[in-house]
Amino acid sequence: MNQYTVQPTSRFGLLIVSATEKIAEVGRVLAPPLMRIALALPFFRSGLTRWDGFLSLSPATLFLFENQFKVHLFGSAYAFPAPDLIALLVAVAEIVLPVLLVLGLACRFAALALLVMTGVIQLVFPDGWANFHLYWASLAVGIMAMGPGALSLDRLINRQFYSRVV
Repeated sequence: MNQYTVQPTSRFGLLIVSATEKIAEVGRVLAPPLMRIALALPFFRSGLTRWDGFLSLSPATLFLFENQFKVHLFGSAYAFPAPDLIALLVAVAEIVLPVLLVLGLACRFAALALLVMTGVIQLVFPDGWANFHLYWASLAVGIMAMGPGALSLDRLINRQFYSRVV
């Protein structure tokens, strides 16, 4: 129980408190992997569209970054610097970062990187904040705050490392 929990005086009250604690316990186990998957899916799906074979960016991706995608700042639209390099970095990040999230490896760093990407995407597509970007940012911040959870490689690695240190 936390400091704000009132001690129940009845048997029914104890039952409610016990049930609430069990629900919270299940949520603590299930929420992090579900959040990781929910954030990973849209980025991974987008990343799959960026490639035209192994390590070959699709012509459509290059066209979008060279001609279509513009960063909207202070009422003006600016082209990406080095659009081919940016396209490659985005394409790699949209595959690697979601895989890391799903595996539960380097989760806080992957979530931070996807939060930064979401911020840039917001600057490219300013009207997307209510439909997508707010949710992606919320998931990323939640993962950064809660961590990867019990069902993750991060947890397994931490247990292995700390069991040897002690």
